[in-house]
Amino acid sequence: MPSAPIIIPKEKLTIRFSRSGGPGGQNVNKVETKVELRFVVSEADWIPESIRSRLVALCSDTLTKGGELILASSRHRTQGQNLEECLRKLSALLEKASRRPQRRIPTRPTRGSQVRTARVKRHQSEKKRARRWQGDE
Repeated sequence: MPSAPIIIPKEKLTIRFSRSGGPGGQNVNKVETKVELRFVVSEADWIPESIRSRLVALCSDTLTKGGELILASSRHRTQGQNLEECLRKLSALLEKASRRPQRRIPTRPTRGSQVRTARVKRHQSEKKRARRWQGDE
């Protein structure tokens, strides 16, 4: 059952603008279109605790040592579009973190899969036996 989407309060986020890298002609050296969005996950009281813990696990590689999540975008030519892109990324991360992982039900291999595995192993064994040195016969 899908839950209500999390409303992202922009005033609780740290938003920085900087010059984008890469090609862009004369405009790239004077316009700050790159957007960097930051917030400390543990202090984000607008995210429910269960989602916050899953978000930390999901984004462990993009979190700083202080627990700050950093998202950046320099894909578009305007600040507004890049800001929307960052908010879209954050929204997608929160959506992914809000879904509980499905519990795996352990199952046993089927008889057919066991037969196929044995057949493949036997074939590999015969192939390698044929490659062995036969000696002086």
